[in-house]
Amino acid sequence: MSALLLIALVLVLLVLRQPLLVILLAIAAAVQMIWGRGQLDYIIEDMWVGLDKEVILSIPLFILCGNVMTRGTTAKRLIGILEAITRPLPGGMAVACILACAVFAAISGSSIVTMLAIGSVMYPAMRASGYDVKFTLGAVMSGGTLGIIIPPSIPMIIYGLVTETSVTDLFAAGVGPGLLLTGVFSIYAIWMNRHLPTRRIDLGELAHAVREGIWALMMPVILLGGIYSGFFTATEAAAVALAYAMVVEIFVHKELKLRDFYEVVLDASKLGGSLFPVLAVALSLNIVLTEHRVPAMMVEFIQGFISSPLMFMLMVNVLLLIVGCLMTTGEAILVLAPLLAPVAEAYGYDKVVFGLIMILNLEIGYLTPPVGLNLIVAMGAFKQQFGTLVKAAAPFIVLMLASLALVVWQPWIAMYLVNGKF
Repeated sequence: MSALLLIALVLVLLVLRQPLLVILLAIAAAVQMIWGRGQLDYIIEDMWVGLDKEVILSIPLFILCGNVMTRGTTAKRLIGILEAITRPLPGGMAVACILACAVFAAISGSSIVTMLAIGSVMYPAMRASGYDVKFTLGAVMSGGTLGIIIPPSIPMIIYGLVTETSVTDLFAAGVGPGLLLTGVFSIYAIWMNRHLPTRRIDLGELAHAVREGIWALMMPVILLGGIYSGFFTATEAAAVALAYAMVVEIFVHKELKLRDFYEVVLDASKLGGSLFPVLAVALSLNIVLTEHRVPAMMVEFIQGFISSPLMFMLMVNVLLLIVGCLMTTGEAILVLAPLLAPVAEAYGYDKVVFGLIMILNLEIGYLTPPVGLNLIVAMGAFKQQFGTLVKAAAPFIVLMLASLALVVWQPWIAMYLVNGKF
C-alpha cells in the first residue's frame, strides 16, 4: 500500500510538471517517513554523506575547463590541424568536424559545449564549401554527442557516484565506444560527400596549423595519459585540465584575459548551481533506498518475470531510449542508475559495461524530440526550424543505434582497456 502511495505521489508531481528537484525531495521525504527513521532532518544528513566524495570536485572543474576553452581559441586551432590532415578525403571537412568533436570531447566532458565550440566554426565553413545543410547540421549535432561518451565525461562521473563504480574504469571503457562512433560517423561523412572535390595536403599549411594548435592538441594527451597511466585520479585530472587550459588561453594563445575569468566562473556556477542540489537529493535518496534493500527487492521481483539476461537487456535498452526522449541525461542517470545497475549486475552485466550502455542510450536522447538538448540548443545557435533539425539527426540516430547494438553484443569494445584483454 505504501509503495502504491509513493508511485501515486510521483505521478501527481509529473502531471503537475514539477522540476526533478521537487520530485526527488518529495520521494526522499516520503521514503524517510514510511520506511526510514521518520525524521526529515536525516535527508540533510544523508546529503552531506552522499556529497562527501572527492570525485564530485571534478564536475565543476571540468565544467569550468570547458568554459575556458570555449571562450578561447582551442577549438579553432584543433579544427585547423584536422582540416589540413583530412583534405585528401572526400568530405574531408566533414571528417575534420567529426574528429574535432572527438578531440574536443576528450577535454570538455559535455555534449552541448562540444557542439557549440566546434559547430560555431564548422557549420558556416561547411556550408560555404557546398555541404548540404541537413548533413552539416546532423554532423555537428551528432559530433557533439561524443562529448558524453569520450572521456572525461560528466555523466560518467555522475553514474560512478550514484552506483559506486570506479570513474577511472568508466573513463577507460568509454574510449572504445567513442572511437567506434567517431569511425562510423567519419565513414558515413565520406560516403555522403563522395561527390565533393578533394585537395592535396599542403605541408606548409599543415606545419603552420600544428605550430598554432600544438598546445591544444597536447591537452587530451596529457589528460587521458595521466588518468590511464595512474599518474593522477579523475579529480586531479580535472584540476590539471583547468590549470593547463588557463595557462594556454591566457599566456600562450593570449585569447582570454584575466578579467574575463569572472564571467567564465559565473557561467560555470550557474550550471553547477542547477546540478548539485539535484545530485545531493538523489544521493540522499540512494542511501535510504540501499539501507532498506529496495534495489535487492527489485532484483528479486524482476528475476521472477525475466529469466534471460538478453531479454532483460533488450527491455532496458527500450526503456532507456524512451527515457532519453523525455529526460536529460543527468536526470535519467540520477533516477534510474541506482535501481537498474544492481539488477543488471544480477543478470551478469558488469556495472562498468552497463554504465556505458546506459550512457550510449541516453546519448541518443540528445538528438530525439521532445527533450533533445542538442536539437533545442542548435535551434538558437544555427537559426534552424526544429523539424529540420530532427530530419537532419535521423540518419545519425540510425548509426548510433547500430553502434549501440554492437557494443551490447560485443561488450569487449568497452572493456578492452579496463581488463587489458578481450
